[in-house]
Amino acid sequence: MASLRDIKNRITSTKKTSQITKAMEMVSAAKLNRAESNAKSFVPYMNKIQEVVASIALGSTDVTHPMLVSRPVNKTGYLVITSDRGLAGAYNSNVLRHVNNTIANRHKSNDEFVIIAIGRVGRDFFTKRGFNVVEAIVGLPDQPNFADIKDIASKAVGMFSDGAFDELYMYYNHFVSVIQQDVTEKKVLPLSDISSSTKLTSYEFEPSGEEILEVLLPQYAESLVYGALLDGKASEHAARMTAMKNATDNAADLIDNLTLSYNRARQAAITQEITEIVGGVAALE
Repeated sequence: MASLRDIKNRITSTKKTSQITKAMEMVSAAKLNRAESNAKSFVPYMNKIQEVVASIALGSTDVTHPMLVSRPVNKTGYLVITSDRGLAGAYNSNVLRHVNNTIANRHKSNDEFVIIAIGRVGRDFFTKRGFNVVEAIVGLPDQPNFADIKDIASKAVGMFSDGAFDELYMYYNHFVSVIQQDVTEKKVLPLSDISSSTKLTSYEFEPSGEEILEVLLPQYAESLVYGALLDGKASEHAARMTAMKNATDNAADLIDNLTLSYNRARQAAITQEITEIVGGVAALE
């Protein structure tokens, strides 16, 4: 049985840990509010640019662009969004497990795919397994701007245009609520299944539709990556807040159990001392 001092030290250390997890929960809650607002405010822009692209691509049979055309798939690109830090529950493991299983089912050789990693956890995961990580970015802020990921998004689009891979899939956690984040797979390139969720508006284009698509389609693909990153950041903060809340609650339960054990051990020690005193008095009589 642990001594009173050992139990007291465990109670003290657990209380300190509880204070840390509570502080991390509050920080994540503050970050979540802003991240959720950023993700929601980006949706109208994505809907409008998708509507314009769909209007050009679907409104005329004469308008074509390489990013809209499917081609034989010799190599696949996977863009995976994770966090730079842990302590976020199953946020990272869910995405990485899904991507790893998908790769195992689709490919027989590492030469058939490449990885583009956003986040230190994902980069380290794929690097340790010997996968071909062609691009990676770490150290993104908690509230990223488009400029923070423009380079890697542009490189991903450029690699598709140059034929480095023939299709690009993106994996991230979609924010549903504070307690629910769903692993999402989205096909980024080619944009063969692009469609507008709203009734197409009639547009007049100047210059031609081909010239507009030449500029607009790469920006649209890059915006898909940025939108997924904002969504993933909101999910990350929600997952970390939930994980820290659970840790704080578990610490409170552990403190209660340790306090009960401490009181029992202290009562046993007091009873033992009383018994020894009574026995000593009885021996002197």
